[in-house]
Amino acid sequence: MRKQSLIGLSLFAGAGIGETYLSQAGVNIIVANELVPRRAELHRHIYPNCNMVCGDITNENVFEEIMSACNSKIDFLIASPPCQGLSVAGKNRKQSQMQDDDRNYLFTHVVKAIKRLSPDYILIENVPMLLKVKIIYDGKLCPIEEILCFEFGEKYDITSAVLDAADYGVPQTRLRAIIKMKCKGTSWNFPCKVIEKVTVKDAIGHLPSLESGESSNIKWHYARKHTSDNVLWMKHTPTGKTAFCNEEYFPKKKDGTRIKGYESSYRRIRWDVPSPTITIRNDCIASQRNVHPGRLLEDGTYSDARALTVLEIMLLNSLPVDWNIPDNTPEILIRQCIGESIPPLMIKEIAKMIGVKSDE
Repeated sequence: MRKQSLIGLSLFAGAGIGETYLSQAGVNIIVANELVPRRAELHRHIYPNCNMVCGDITNENVFEEIMSACNSKIDFLIASPPCQGLSVAGKNRKQSQMQDDDRNYLFTHVVKAIKRLSPDYILIENVPMLLKVKIIYDGKLCPIEEILCFEFGEKYDITSAVLDAADYGVPQTRLRAIIKMKCKGTSWNFPCKVIEKVTVKDAIGHLPSLESGESSNIKWHYARKHTSDNVLWMKHTPTGKTAFCNEEYFPKKKDGTRIKGYESSYRRIRWDVPSPTITIRNDCIASQRNVHPGRLLEDGTYSDARALTVLEIMLLNSLPVDWNIPDNTPEILIRQCIGESIPPLMIKEIAKMIGVKSDE
């Protein structure tokens, strides 16, 4: 690792989850920008020494405030533009829809910031579609990486890849597109993959069992209250399976007819592998793979018929057990921020490779 700390800027920072371990990788984020006030306030609490500029980066006054706050040389820029405009899980299923979505043009303000600040290292991350989508730039339809090469190819080496967080010690399978830019003549390689992946059991297997509505004496480890029907269906659902496969206790309407849905819903996750991707609706049994793995009980049913607790999704996202957030932080805010974030351990592993030569 390099001896000197890098001074950094974080754009579209959210609550700063991705920044959690950057200081351990030798990066000191001194300025950040976030649009949503309650996320910006959470960022301010977690990083009191960082200058958080809350506001819309497309507003020229806000953009200039961000630039002015960078009153020293910026060595490192991390940008995580909102992914809803790129996500195939959202409303945009076609290229034509994506190129017309204003959110995908937030990327152009990253380009503006690079031009103004000339950081030595830049990390742009998003969902895998980032590397495929095309937007209109300078009158032409262009992929994001092509735009970067056009604007900065003479100064920077630009590389990209789709990485899985589980390959870098995160107990969660989460694919992210990473675009990495470094000044020519500097070193920044992708990290090596771990030999053994961290499993759900490794991450949360030590936590006490909880049923719907129950609490523990461990901070953030309490179970949401679910309907009696949801609890019944999940109590009869084995580890790693969906209630849709149950012969008797399957999701049904009040008239007894079967509910139609994807088999990723009403599904328990597995103990022996990293968790599936944590989504923004990680509080809901009916959403995608959000139910605790459970343990087989003597009566043939399974324990923990509930969605994962806040602490469990924190740990599965590689956040520390003592994550520095206020005790009165709304549960739904934490869940949403985690569901939209890149796992911070993944960012740390990428950032700590700055300055490390390939033969070291």
